[in-house]
Amino acid sequence: MQGYIDCHCHISATDFDDDIDDVIVQSKKAGIMALVAVGEHAGEFEKILQLSQRFSGFVMPCLGVHPVQGHDPACPRGAVLEDLESALPLIEKYKEHIVAIGEVGLDFTPRVVSSDAGKESQRQVLIRQAEIAKHLSLPLNVHSRSAGRPTIHLLKELGVENALLHAFDGKPSVAMEGVRAGYYFSIPPSIVRSEQVILNFYNTTELKCILFAMCAFSDPSVMQQMKYFLNVFVPTDVFGICLSYSTKKQKLVKQLPLENLCLETDSPALGPEKQVRNEPRNITISAEYISKTKGIPLEKVVEVTTHNALRLFPKLKAFIKV
Repeated sequence: MQGYIDCHCHISATDFDDDIDDVIVQSKKAGIMALVAVGEHAGEFEKILQLSQRFSGFVMPCLGVHPVQGHDPACPRGAVLEDLESALPLIEKYKEHIVAIGEVGLDFTPRVVSSDAGKESQRQVLIRQAEIAKHLSLPLNVHSRSAGRPTIHLLKELGVENALLHAFDGKPSVAMEGVRAGYYFSIPPSIVRSEQVILNFYNTTELKCILFAMCAFSDPSVMQQMKYFLNVFVPTDVFGICLSYSTKKQKLVKQLPLENLCLETDSPALGPEKQVRNEPRNITISAEYISKTKGIPLEKVVEVTTHNALRLFPKLKAFIKV
């Protein structure tokens, strides 16, 4: 069976500092042929390049400025053009070595950005990096949390032809706009959390309250009251998993053509278990889920998603034999 390509991971994260060698060994044992290592800010670019040299031909660098910035995770802020000042010279310096520009995109989560001005700043950062990607003939590795539609629309307006929408959380109908534009969508191992949550909460009073509220408050004018009601009964993270993963991401896998799907882990985040460090070797979980959901052989999933990744990241072909 052909090997896997992890199209989006954060292998430079400090979570891997103590056992990076073992993580790489386990990744290869799992059948992974390459890791696309994305960057979020200029401060980690050099580390990503060092890892790509240390694990030459396996860790493939991808540099960009993430739409969410800030040194304190508890106080995130939206990206601004000033964040590009130290990043752009490094992208230019390493342009021959990188396989894509990313992680870039938009993130309209209220705790990150709550004003139109903040959203516009993120757009300008994405526009600038899309221009650089076009100039360098590189694809974009894209983040679009709570901003699926505006992200896809902006990419199309900018004439972006090669893009990966990682861990897309928008509606399948919006994703189909991206499919028609030729974009790819990568599926992380966290996709299986939905099944776990439904099994754990199906017979509880909390889930019954959720279902009752969804039916009772069908009028859009009281959606805000519905959300408040749900949060009284169920913590926000649980509610988010129940709805987001089961209704959006599962439907995404079902509806999107296999020819537009790729695999990712987003390690150390988005693993099969929440609050447990994710690793690239869990890429097999994503592939198995797609196989089960679409009712096609696992070998076919691996073959097609790897082919998709090589089309999206053509520089990988110099290192991978298929």
